[in-house]
Amino acid sequence: MNDKQSIQVKDLGAGSQVFLEDKREVAAIAKNAGTTLKRSKFLNRLTHYFQIKTAVELGTSVGIGAASIACNNPVKLYTIEGCPQTAAVAKAYFQKHQLNNIQVAIGDFTEQIPNIPFQKIDLAFIDGHHSKEATLEYFEALLPLIHNETVFIFDDIYWSSGMQEVWEEIKKHPKVKVSIDTFYWGLIFFRKEQEKEHFKIRL
Repeated sequence: MNDKQSIQVKDLGAGSQVFLEDKREVAAIAKNAGTTLKRSKFLNRLTHYFQIKTAVELGTSVGIGAASIACNNPVKLYTIEGCPQTAAVAKAYFQKHQLNNIQVAIGDFTEQIPNIPFQKIDLAFIDGHHSKEATLEYFEALLPLIHNETVFIFDDIYWSSGMQEVWEEIKKHPKVKVSIDTFYWGLIFFRKEQEKEHFKIRL
């Protein structure tokens, strides 16, 4: 939040509702596009509670979400970022804080998902390219990697009418058993032994 360096952002997603220019201050990105402290703590506790060992993040940004997952948790995280300069900022902070359990991949999500180095994933944090079509594409691309205890977290499910629509579609998917709508995030569970249920909880 105190980093005043400016970087040239290459946005491969649905764009920003805040920034009008591609040149952005790291502190401003952290404030407007990064995971909040409250949600960072929740993400860290969730990773610990579910004993997550392998995780994937789509949308590293400056690294707040990835750090939240990786900090003090025995997890291996593969995070994908489309912008090289943004990824470089994140990598510098990971190195500074010795978060050696994070691997950063740079490029388009669709191109990088096949390179995920895990046969199965325990957690997917989908926090980038906020469009209906892209979100559904990434969801389906990650489905072959799930197991019974996998958790998916979708960021900004009320970001647009398209994101609200895709959230409803994902909830109806036959493999999805439980959904939790926290307004900012949507959590998905695949446990076969559970009846299909949907919850709304304000965090």
